[in-house]
Amino acid sequence: MVRNTAREIAIHLSYELSFTSKEINALLDERLQKESFAILAEEDALYQETPNAKQEEYIRRLVKGVNEHAAELDSYIAKYAKGWSFARIPLVASAIMRVAMYEILYMPDIPNGAAINEAIEIAKKYETPETVKFMNGILGTFVRQEIGE
Repeated sequence: MVRNTAREIAIHLSYELSFTSKEINALLDERLQKESFAILAEEDALYQETPNAKQEEYIRRLVKGVNEHAAELDSYIAKYAKGWSFARIPLVASAIMRVAMYEILYMPDIPNGAAINEAIEIAKKYETPETVKFMNGILGTFVRQEIGE
């Protein structure tokens, strides 16, 4: 499994946190089981390979971090979502941007450009071209304004 696959799985789990009452560790323990991947692989090729220990740690760190910093990340999304109310932003788009912003802010080993590029590539699978363009604008402005790049 490559990092962008692990990232996309983290986005799926972050999205799921938006509407589940499960505790985060319980959700991660359940979803990162080999059996869960086998079931999901029938519907989505993304789950064909179970993450190794390093990939699982990355997914857990990312999902827990996004969950812990959700209010902060959402405030950045709302701040840079010119012309869109936060409620209008699709949940998948929000999950993708939260993951990218978390990587930019809290995972210095991941280049900012890689975090944004991967987020946009993943978004293209799930969102309309208009939403993808909107997300790219938010993430680019976020990096320029908050990080100074």
